Amino acid sequence: MRSKLKVWIEAARLRTLPLSISGILVGNGVAFVHGHFSILIFVLSLFTTIAFQVLSNLANDYGDGVKGTDNDNRIGPARALQQGLLSRGELKRGLIIGVFICLALTLALISASINLGDWQLWIFFLILGGASITAAITYTVGKRAYGYFALGDLFVFLFFGLVSVMGSYFLQTKQLNMSLLYPAISVGCFSTAVLNLNNMRDRTSDRLSKKITLPVLLGITNAKRYHFVLIFVGFLSSIAFVHGEAYAIEGYFFLLLLVPFIKHLTTIRKITNLAHFDKELKKVALSTFFFSLAFIIGIIQSTL
Repeated sequence: MRSKLKVWIEAARLRTLPLSISGILVGNGVAFVHGHFSILIFVLSLFTTIAFQVLSNLANDYGDGVKGTDNDNRIGPARALQQGLLSRGELKRGLIIGVFICLALTLALISASINLGDWQLWIFFLILGGASITAAITYTVGKRAYGYFALGDLFVFLFFGLVSVMGSYFLQTKQLNMSLLYPAISVGCFSTAVLNLNNMRDRTSDRLSKKITLPVLLGITNAKRYHFVLIFVGFLSSIAFVHGEAYAIEGYFFLLLLVPFIKHLTTIRKITNLAHFDKELKKVALSTFFFSLAFIIGIIQSTL
């Protein structure tokens, strides 16, 4: 019999956390290269992002469990509500506590980053924080859960990519750097690729549960093509950034990650059994994390 603590840890899906902080690493890393870095802002950014991710994971467990999407037909790991390890009431209480933790961390991050006198920035980031919390919950929770209308990819791209990278950079520098769109697109594409793997794995059960995802709409063959485009655009965008900013050759250090990504794409092309997509999820999530580290190490080395 698993302890309640272990059940909650499993429901939090800790294996998703390296992916969630990838954008934070990139945004703060570029800020460091540009001469702006506060360790407090960096740490608070990490904790805030992790809190958002855990909240989203708990909400997914609750939303898919209540709707019956998580059932015996699903290929992926069984969830807490699905197995009866947590009740609806317990997950609801967990979500409420999670929301308050996210709000507290958001306020702490804004307080550490922005002067009280800059009320317009305060309002903007409060709205952005509220939007992040709402997006984390409504992916699967509610009658109009956007994850059930093929919008999950768009929201993952926006929040894991653009908001994470450009937002964390702005909190460090108080500047909006449009060239960061390129690495933000990279992280956003790789993060979306992880979701696409999840949705390809669950295509059959999602279709039966009337959960509309892109693989449900496109079919597996076109979903694989979409997956290849995401990886290709991800690398191309960071190449464009390093070239445009005229970094030295060390700035292309992240290209070493082409090796695991190409190996991954070779595997994806051959998969016919949907269950085999599950093994690739962790690989791409970790590869994205290491891509972010390599990206930052490269541009730091190129400026020394």
